[in-house]
Amino acid sequence: MTIEANDPAIAITEKPVSLRPIFEWIARRAEPVVIGLAAILIGLALFSLFILAVGKSPATLFQLMYTGGFGSWFSVQNSLSRAAPLLLTALCVALPARLGLVIIGGEGAVVLGGVGAAAMALPLAGTAPVFLTLILMAIAAMVVGGIWIGLAGFLRHYRGVNETISSLLLSYIAIALMNQFVEGVLRDPASLNKPSTRPLPADYMLGNIPGMDVHWGLVIGILACMISWIVIEATSYGFAARIAGGNVRAAQIQGLPVGKLIAGFTALAGSFAGLAGMIEVAAVQGSANASLAAGYGYTGILVAFLARHNPLAIIPVAILLGGIDASGGLIQRRMGLPDATVLVLQGTLFIVILFCETFYGRFKIFNPDLWKRSL
Repeated sequence: MTIEANDPAIAITEKPVSLRPIFEWIARRAEPVVIGLAAILIGLALFSLFILAVGKSPATLFQLMYTGGFGSWFSVQNSLSRAAPLLLTALCVALPARLGLVIIGGEGAVVLGGVGAAAMALPLAGTAPVFLTLILMAIAAMVVGGIWIGLAGFLRHYRGVNETISSLLLSYIAIALMNQFVEGVLRDPASLNKPSTRPLPADYMLGNIPGMDVHWGLVIGILACMISWIVIEATSYGFAARIAGGNVRAAQIQGLPVGKLIAGFTALAGSFAGLAGMIEVAAVQGSANASLAAGYGYTGILVAFLARHNPLAIIPVAILLGGIDASGGLIQRRMGLPDATVLVLQGTLFIVILFCETFYGRFKIFNPDLWKRSL
């Protein structure tokens, strides 16, 4: 018996292809982008009111900000150089945040990391190979920074001390220790007006990327962000950290080593901030001095929050904030505003971003679980 393929009685009905999974994927990932951009625009609007209040033109200021940060190849390179330490200090905030911790003491790890790197370089510079010296400087900075921020994690888990307060207070202690070392046992007798350690020889400095006036710290920072993303998203260690960050009690019931996770992630975060201090010594300052406390640790907080603690998103956000920071001098010269004007902008953006955190999960369009099933 022959069956006709086009017989309506035996026709096979195919289920229509649903585009819902695609829309869900877009909606869930669009929320941080849309709310983040809205926060930036609101922050800029509020900052414009401040500029109008002091009798200046916001349009002129934003134009100078773009020119100083990205208006020329020189400006772009300057912005990239300033973004390098921000990549690492932002990781100092973003990594513990996956465990629900708010660490804001990266500045302390930066300055002590710089001092540790300079102390390691003192007996090696001029005698040991350049590459070995730089490696040992980086290791010393990461160990010091890791111990310093890891201490905040230890106090949080084992003694119940709030990590936000402890890490901030540890920053002030770190700056005091840095001044004590730089003005004391590590001081170069030749540094009269500005106490510092003995400068690194020129051939021991961290060089620039070929073809660019940007030091290798930028590449190190980008690699650190990529490695951090892999650790968080593609390893069991990162998966356990995300579970502990969602519900510590549930993680403990499941037998996850919450204490080790907290200590490990805070130590890793601090090691990145310490590495930023080493880069400042080996690529910018040439020695450890008071300029290490340049505020990179505090700006890294804004970068991390604006990037929603995503290591990959930290890269473009750090470049943007680096450009804003690089434009401060031009704004001061052209508009007669203080160099700290960009700090006012950063503070305004930070407040608005924290406020906009309350809007996550409130909009139906970004929550596919609330959509009608017929879609």
